[in-house]
Amino acid sequence: MVLFDKEKELFDYDVIREGEDITLKINCETYSRTPSLEDDPVLMAKTIDILAASGTVTKIVFVQTREYEYDYSTADMLLEIAKLYNQFVKQKILSYYEISGGGVGTDSAKRYSDLQNILFKLLKADPLGAYVETRRILRHEKIRAQRVVDKKALIATEKYISILNYVLGLLEKTKIISMTKQDLIGYRIGDRALYSKIITSTVKPDFMFTKLMASYPDGGEEIGAYTIGNTEITVFSLPDSVQNLYHIIPPEFKLTEEKYDILDTARKIMAEHKPKKSEFVDPERMRDVFYKVGHDLIEELCENKKIRLRSKEIEELTNILVRYTVGFGLIELLLNDEQIQDITINSPMGRTPIFIIHGEFGDCKTNIIPTVSEAESWASKLRMISGRPLDEANPILDTELTIPGARARIAVISPPLNPSGLAYAFRRHRDKPWTLPLFIENRMINSLGAGLLSFVIDGSKALLVAGTRSAGKTSFLGALLVEIMRKYRIITIEDTLELPVEPLRRMEYNIQQLKVAAALTKSTTEVSAEEGIRTTLRMGDSALIVGEVRSTEAKALYEAMRIGASANVVAGTIHADSPYGIYDRVVNDLGVPKTSFKATDIAIMTNPIRSADGLHRFRRVTQITEVRKFWESDPLLEKGFVDLMKYDSKSDELEPSSDLLNGDSDILKAIAGNVKEWTGNWDAVWDNVLLRAKIKETLVKVAKKAKMPSLLEAEFVILCNDEFHKVSDRVKTEVGSLDSKRIFFEWNDWLKRSIKKQNIKKGK
Repeated sequence: MVLFDKEKELFDYDVIREGEDITLKINCETYSRTPSLEDDPVLMAKTIDILAASGTVTKIVFVQTREYEYDYSTADMLLEIAKLYNQFVKQKILSYYEISGGGVGTDSAKRYSDLQNILFKLLKADPLGAYVETRRILRHEKIRAQRVVDKKALIATEKYISILNYVLGLLEKTKIISMTKQDLIGYRIGDRALYSKIITSTVKPDFMFTKLMASYPDGGEEIGAYTIGNTEITVFSLPDSVQNLYHIIPPEFKLTEEKYDILDTARKIMAEHKPKKSEFVDPERMRDVFYKVGHDLIEELCENKKIRLRSKEIEELTNILVRYTVGFGLIELLLNDEQIQDITINSPMGRTPIFIIHGEFGDCKTNIIPTVSEAESWASKLRMISGRPLDEANPILDTELTIPGARARIAVISPPLNPSGLAYAFRRHRDKPWTLPLFIENRMINSLGAGLLSFVIDGSKALLVAGTRSAGKTSFLGALLVEIMRKYRIITIEDTLELPVEPLRRMEYNIQQLKVAAALTKSTTEVSAEEGIRTTLRMGDSALIVGEVRSTEAKALYEAMRIGASANVVAGTIHADSPYGIYDRVVNDLGVPKTSFKATDIAIMTNPIRSADGLHRFRRVTQITEVRKFWESDPLLEKGFVDLMKYDSKSDELEPSSDLLNGDSDILKAIAGNVKEWTGNWDAVWDNVLLRAKIKETLVKVAKKAKMPSLLEAEFVILCNDEFHKVSDRVKTEVGSLDSKRIFFEWNDWLKRSIKKQNIKKGK
């Protein structure tokens, strides 16, 4: 890559070729104004002069403390004007002799002077003005031609009109005129407002790689606005698109020039230290070290430059510095927005914005455009963090990223699979584990469905959470983890770490995390998923949670279900769109024997539901289905699948099936058969399911009424679950049965006392 030399004189330039991109970089370091083609006629004229000399380019960059970049469409428009300017320079038709019609005198001199001024001065500074002025002169000359008596003068006038028509014809073929022709009525020379509608720049401070479209969209309607720290976020609906715009203004774009200077200097100094691969083994520690070094460095630079900054300002600059050295730049700000669920970055880099899926506003494009340099930097860091290859032999990298305040799963594709370079997909994980009460609140499941699954979890059954992509499978599996009592040991197995193991560990869960090789990775030192699952059978009595079933590990998982972990919860996720789809995937695609598939007890289907207009998506649990054991060849034909609950689109929630209401459930009966109070007593079983549902629903209602959303988070939900089990045991001991009314009364009393304590702590 050719670096631009900032020691050049004002308006000196370089033409840099990188693959298909040809970048014109113009030095504006000492320019007294912000480089803006749309606002500055002097800068536009100078740029067209340079384009006339340099030839074809695909983008234009003005270098000041920030870089102001104009994309291909702007470069192409101005290049057309530059080529037209060169054409006019060379054409004899525009000579004094041709314009004057061979005559002399005041009229001839004025005509020549007017056209020279338009074509060789105004055209470069204000192409729209040049077009309007030429049309104005043409109208004037046509009127004049009607009054001319002298034959020789008439010939000269007609010749001049012919030249003006020729010039107008060429101008009208340019993109800049054809795009604005309808808006040129009443155009005043020097008014730049129209340029702002067709020309916009992306801005990039020197210390960054990412470009940002800073200006708000023309005609956009603000539909949401909020801040995260010092980052301003505005969401616009666009008049010509069904896609919203997520517009972000990060703190680094609002700094003073002296702060930019400090950051740029600090980055150059920090860049001299290239982190070693070993340092990326512990990214959190490495980040902490870089923060401390960066903080001291910025303090020292401020002292040397005699700039006084408050400690809060130095902290802000340090955080920005860390983001653009060992971090992931603006991606980190997107990941810190809890409303963002997915981030996609398409190749080729530098041409299209980042796209997101927003929790409230759905699919959005952003005003962020990553560059090739940044994409390559991310790839290098992810290779070192994951220890996994990303090259021609391994063009796919699946890994995870943890930064302050956010976790994400990342998929990267590179050549030869992606012939146009690198592309990324980030799946943001919630900072805290999802819980069933949270899913009740956002209507993914209702309280009865949550109560039923709570009962099944306590019954130590085998569950598979299935669904299409982005259906919320892993999030829902994480919520089921919260339902497992803390006294039991849990082992999780994942190739990309997505389950909320660390938060649960901090909440005193007895949980062990295993990481295995990704299914698509060809060369790695990691243990295979199949071997990882078999290893769990040698690690003692544990619940087994598999992040995703997608390859040969399926056989080992069903082996664990059948012989090793049948006394504990076994759960995982799998891509499928129906219970039979799970069977088809497991048996026909992954080669698990039909008899082994019967080890599956419950299939939970999660799928996105679309609105009638197609603009909105909602995640819902659409089926809770039990897998029965008495079938031979085809569970679908032999009624091996029995829906316990199914989604009803009219009510927009799960409805219990007649089989569940009538107690015709082999799985629930099997659970009941192991509990003295429930054996042969369906009413007692159903009563306990309803009790659990009532407790979940009560918690959601109380949290909403008390305006305490924290009650639905895992930390408090776990306390609620613990208390439910303790109260149940106490009531059973005291009265000899699981009296649902008394259990709920005592649990509800505990809930009220707990909320009161929390309010006292907060001083309410």
